[in-house]
Formats: sequence, C-alpha cells, structure tokens
Amino acid sequence: MLINSRPPLAERMRPTSLEALVGQEHLTGPSGVIRRAIQTGNVPSMILWGPPGVGKTTIANIIANEVKKPFHILSAVSAGVKDVREVIEKAKLSPRSILFIDEIHRFNKSQQDALLGAVEKGTITLIGATTENPSFEVNSALLSRCQVYTLKALEETQLLKLVQQALTNDVELKDRTIEIKEHQAMLNISGGDGRKLLNLLDLITESIQGDIEITDGLVMELAQKHIAIYDKSGEQHYDIISAFIKSIRGSDPNAAVYYLARMIEGGEDVKFIARRMVILASEDIGNANPTALIMATNVFQAVNIIGYPEARIILSQCAIYLASSPKSNASYMAIESALQTVHSTGDLPVPLSIRNAPTKLMKDLQYGKNYQYAHSFQGNFAHMEFLPEEVKGSKFYDPGNNAREDELRKYLRSLWKEKYGY
Repeated sequence: MLINSRPPLAERMRPTSLEALVGQEHLTGPSGVIRRAIQTGNVPSMILWGPPGVGKTTIANIIANEVKKPFHILSAVSAGVKDVREVIEKAKLSPRSILFIDEIHRFNKSQQDALLGAVEKGTITLIGATTENPSFEVNSALLSRCQVYTLKALEETQLLKLVQQALTNDVELKDRTIEIKEHQAMLNISGGDGRKLLNLLDLITESIQGDIEITDGLVMELAQKHIAIYDKSGEQHYDIISAFIKSIRGSDPNAAVYYLARMIEGGEDVKFIARRMVILASEDIGNANPTALIMATNVFQAVNIIGYPEARIILSQCAIYLASSPKSNASYMAIESALQTVHSTGDLPVPLSIRNAPTKLMKDLQYGKNYQYAHSFQGNFAHMEFLPEEVKGSKFYDPGNNAREDELRKYLRSLWKEKYGY
C-alpha cells in the first residue's frame, strides 16, 4: 500500500523570502527592523512573540537562508539541556550559527540557562518563538540578551491573499478549478492563523475531487467532520481558553470544568491555564470576592511546584471556585475609564497640596501646603481634593451590584456622596 507522504499545503506554501511573506510588514517591510538586520548581516538574538500561524518559524527560516548561516532547530516540547549543549558544541565550529527554538516558553530555567553563555559570546544567534508573553515565560537574564519582536494576527485581506497564492501557485492546486464563492467560514475558523487556514483549504481540496465551489456551508460541514477536539500544537488553543474563561465569567462551573478537561487532555501548559485564572479573578470578580485573586495566585504558584497530573485537581478547584463566585468588573472598568481620561487630557499637574516636598525649595514653591493628614481627622478622613483641577469630580470606580461592593458603596457614599454621587 502506498503512503501519501506529501507535505501539507501550509508547508508547501511556506515562503523562502521576505518578499513572499504575507503579513508582519512592521517587522519585515522596507523599513522593518528584521529586514534591516538581514541587509546589514547583523542579526541579533531575538524572541518572536505572537499567536499561532503568523510566520514565526517562516521568518526564522528566511533569516537563516538570507544570511547564509548554519541553521539548527529544536522544539522546546521534546528537547532537553543535552540537546541544547550538543547544538552549542556544533556551533563553536561556525560562530553565529542560528538556533531556532519553537515554543521556547516551555523551556524550564535550567534549559534556558544553558543558552546564556553561547548567546552572550555570540556562539549562537538565538531565535525563539512563543505564543506566550516572554516577560512571564523567559527568564530575565536570557530576555535581556534578546530583542523581542511582536507579531500580529493576520488580517482578512492577508488571509485571502494566502488562499489566492495557494490556488495560483501550488503545484497540486494551480491546475484545478477551485472557486471561492464564500470565505467567511474559512476566516472564522482560521482566527487569523495562516497555517490553520491553509490546512483547512488542504482538507477541502483533498476531500473533494474535481472542480470545487467553496461555500460557507461546505467549509462548516467538512470542518466539523475532520477538525480535532483540541490540537496540542495550538490550533484550537484560543477557542478553548476563550470558552473556559467565558464559562467562568458566566458562573457555570460545569462548563468551566469541561473546557478545563479539554485543555488538560490536549496537553495545555499548566501555567497558561493558571495565569488566565489569575487575570480573570481580578477582571471579572474583583472586589465582589477579593479572596478569588488570592486563591488564583496561590494556585498559580502551586501548579508550578506540583505539575501534571496532580495539578489538574488544583486547577479544577480554582475554576469551580471562580465560576461560583459573585462577579464584578468594576475594577477593570475603573482603570479603563481612568486610562481613557489620561489619554485624552495628558499629564495634568498634580495639586500642590499633595505633592512631595523633600527640599526647602519645593516647600517655598507651596509643595505640600495645606495637605490634610487623614489620620488626624475623625474617622480617618479629610475632605480635600486629590484629582487635578481639570478632571476633579471624575468618577472612575462605580461599585458593582453585589454584597461586598454594596458595603464599599455605602462607605464611599458616607464620605463622597456630594462629590462623586455614590
């Protein structure tokens, strides 16, 4: 029996030059920093941070091809310290060899530390790819030796350009009659992921022989039959975490645990799940239940120590607790409102009465004059102005409708009713 060993469409269409790359013009366009680095031959170690399927691996390949340096690839999922050291020994024979590490956020501290000396001495030029914020997942010593470049999800016009390129240039598709009658379902499923889009097109063209008219209905029918429950490489990474977060926000612990199980079964990074719950505990619960943030933070620390499989129990406990907690986004809305005011009004002068006055000159300039120390007054409260004159009376925090924040509202009303209308 013959085995079809042809590479997937996304691999067949992988660009080999910056001119053929779709998207990321802010980095690879005429004035892009990566293009300039290639042109000068002075390519720094870098971390490419962005969602799946936007060109991280492709850019690394293009850089290696353009600067004509040896190119080594490791996956952080399967490689260990031994593998890293073997590549470094090979690179010593050809300085500035490029080492590309996919999913570098999965490297632990010792694995990342093994890279430090080689990166610092210039033995290797490191290119790491990650879907996670490097500030959280890459240790500071390694991060300080790398430039961080943020890649963007592909826009609709760019995704459609990828499809057209494939239909026009791919050796297996260019001689077939394939008409895109409707494209919204393809774009919705891809979610800005170029690889996912091309793999979906590959699925469609493999499933139907001869001429094809691609419609939204056809795409959904085939996709529902063939797309995996959860792709460990990250193709449904964002869909499932979105469903998980929205289930917790919607106070449905059963749905939350179901999507948690989907992620665990799919091999999702335990720290990624825990970190998202820390964010949710503040954004969606906040002062309606301040203990939620404490619990989520403790869970993040615990799963880092425990790891799978036992971490699943800790994650489940936290997800259920958060889903079952009262909800409030008042703190989130407060900072968003305050940021909007700051953006629109600029750097307004701080009232003189609450400025710091560490020197005689500052005191002579009225810094700190008429400041009223709250603890010197009854109830530890002094009725004075703290906001800049131009925005005084602005109400950013509006307590949510829940038991705990009702108490906060009553307290604030007793202090500030006339000014802020609590």
